[in-house]
Amino acid sequence: MKRFLAPILLLTLLFPSLAYGVTMDDLVQRPHWIGLYYKKFSDVPFTGKVTGKIQGSLKNGKWDGPLLLYHANGQLQGKGTWKDGKRVGPWVKYWENGQLY
Repeated sequence: MKRFLAPILLLTLLFPSLAYGVTMDDLVQRPHWIGLYYKKFSDVPFTGKVTGKIQGSLKNGKWDGPLLLYHANGQLQGKGTWKDGKRVGPWVKYWENGQLY
């Protein structure tokens, strides 16, 4: 069991973004008309979890999977799904008071 837990702990300590994700403040969009996201000071499109007011996953710099957006007051602003950088399926929006838009 110790042999299994030690590498996981080591990876978590060395690469905290794998465990906790990054926020939009840690990312830049280049070029702006294509919309690929990169971690600051990197030339590789970002793949991983995004946390904070925007929560979701990026794959090769494009949104992929469920996405949650939050208002400044912490209330859910919207939710939906992305696939390969494109919106798919239904999207739901909410007012700042939590009521359906």
